[in-house]
Amino acid sequence: MAAAPDDSDSGAHVPRPDADADADAIRRTVEATWRVDAAKIIAALSRHVGDFGFAEELAQEAVTEALAQWPGTGVPANPAAWLTTVAKRRAIDAWRRRERLDERMALLAEDLDMRQRENAGAPPWDPDTIDDDVLRLVFISCHPVLGREAQLALTLQVVGGLTSAQIARAFLLPVPAVQQRIVRAKKALAKAGVSFELPPENERAKRLEGVLGVLYLMFSEGHVATSGSDWMRPDLSMEALRLARVCAGLMPREPEVQGLVALMAFTAARFPARLGARGEPVLLADQDRSRWDRSLIRLGNRCLHTALSLREARGTYTLQAQIAGCHAEAARFELTDWHRIAQLYGDLVRVAPSPITELNRAIAVAEADGPAAGLALVDDLAATGALEKLHLLPSVRGELLRRLGRTREALAEFDRAAELASNEREREVLRAKARELRDGKTHGEPDGKPDGQDHRRGAEAPGEQ
Repeated sequence: MAAAPDDSDSGAHVPRPDADADADAIRRTVEATWRVDAAKIIAALSRHVGDFGFAEELAQEAVTEALAQWPGTGVPANPAAWLTTVAKRRAIDAWRRRERLDERMALLAEDLDMRQRENAGAPPWDPDTIDDDVLRLVFISCHPVLGREAQLALTLQVVGGLTSAQIARAFLLPVPAVQQRIVRAKKALAKAGVSFELPPENERAKRLEGVLGVLYLMFSEGHVATSGSDWMRPDLSMEALRLARVCAGLMPREPEVQGLVALMAFTAARFPARLGARGEPVLLADQDRSRWDRSLIRLGNRCLHTALSLREARGTYTLQAQIAGCHAEAARFELTDWHRIAQLYGDLVRVAPSPITELNRAIAVAEADGPAAGLALVDDLAATGALEKLHLLPSVRGELLRRLGRTREALAEFDRAAELASNEREREVLRAKARELRDGKTHGEPDGKPDGQDHRRGAEAPGEQ
């Protein structure tokens, strides 16, 4: 059994009179630490032990030990460092039991001693510090030995902290299929003897598409959570943005890396205004734009300018960044250049056609040319059946029908969207719209003029909200 870390392991335990805090409070603290720092912990462990599965086992053992010790000792000043230290000691114990005290164990012990000295009184993880361990984990998860689907599933679980159910919803797949993908991916990496190191520069470009795709999905899950009671997981989105910026530093001449950073920055700039006092969604039309983060908008503008200067043909992330930039530059909702946005979505459909992109284009057309024009496009999309199991299409269709005064049809669409939505906050918004229709509150004239409501809530592309 690993010895409990002393005060030098991760900063002194916080002196507090409630050292015997109840188990529920400790459990909540452990869960919060795990939710925020699991990727960093597992990344650091993976680098040292060279095995995803073993690293995850060590981390879980450390969590178990925290649940046992912290009620009596109090929560340490740096919980994530405490968990990492305990997990590394567990690794040493395991290697002792296996009689494998080789050079790897010596290096780990040396690193542990160094980290103990560094972490004495250290602050929590600094999100602005380049974390090579986490970036290394992203590139390993996107190793060419794995297929595209396996890369995405593995990284979203290990780095993004998503459950198999959340990943399944993102891929529109059964949960067992996602679980099997992740298991097979870990076995494939182990069988291939993949080095847990950042690939050399000439290899990074080969994995770039997979890495950017994973970071995009991480950001999207934080922007609008697929399930649960929280509408957003901003910590996940900001971690994806941070890692994208690290990638941009490693590959400054790759336009799509710059485009992705720009897209994330423009979108994250709106985070401070997207939630109300009770955690309810605040839609784009109703947001206080003075609360938008101007520094992130400036970052987005710089990166977008760089992306456009590096390549004449725009990629998918750069196009989405241009769309997000249109929203960012509008001082008021009614000043948004919807004709430009509709044109950009048309370009995006040609470059990377998808039902979600077509739905977003229909939304922009509705704002630019009226709800009847948008509804015609939505109905064409509905006829394909591509989005029949998602709440997005009935949510958008219901709003357009409401604007056209077709209340009974709109009510049916909102009810259906609420049934399909897996996020509780989204269900609340959709049910509220249905209640308002039942109560005769129509929120504006049914003549198609903008009424301040944001039916783009249904469109989950980060550049849209």
